[in-house]
Amino acid sequence: MLMDRLPSVIVGVTGASGQLLAWWVVQALLEQTDYPIDLVLSQNAVEVWQHEMGDRLIPNHPRVTLHPNSTLASPIASGSCPTVGMLVAPCSVGTLGRIATGTADTLLLRAADVTLKERRPLVLMVRETPLSLIHLRAMQAVTEAGGVVMPPVFTLYNHPASLDDMARELALHAVELLGVRVERKRWGYSV
Repeated sequence: MLMDRLPSVIVGVTGASGQLLAWWVVQALLEQTDYPIDLVLSQNAVEVWQHEMGDRLIPNHPRVTLHPNSTLASPIASGSCPTVGMLVAPCSVGTLGRIATGTADTLLLRAADVTLKERRPLVLMVRETPLSLIHLRAMQAVTEAGGVVMPPVFTLYNHPASLDDMARELALHAVELLGVRVERKRWGYSV
């Protein structure tokens, strides 16, 4: 029964480069929250994950439920499913465009559509550069619909020593945009 279900965080993963972001988003949620995680990977995400991540597997944890992207018969395809919100990391511009137009023919897209219609937080870590006017208009449409577009722009104030440090900080920031409290390095002024 859906009412007995704890609210979850939906994590969508597309085929954009930057699969390390997805890995750290899931890790951050596992380390710093008690929320269940509903994970949806596009077919392209699976292929890019294998290329970019090598032996680093998708986290296998009792709180992580992996949903096939090809079915809409998942609880997260319905607005009656309690969720905290949804984070797409990385988000391809193709997925951005389909979310901006309300296309919902896969589970990842339907979950994003439901998240927006239910006025829940939707954070898209869009991975593309440079951006065309088409991309910018899609970002505007998602923002006007209530989503947050967060291109994963790395920070230097936290003195990252590795790609993992950069990806972890970005993941924590994105999770925080869902309204979830996390511990992370913050900008500080030295006197």
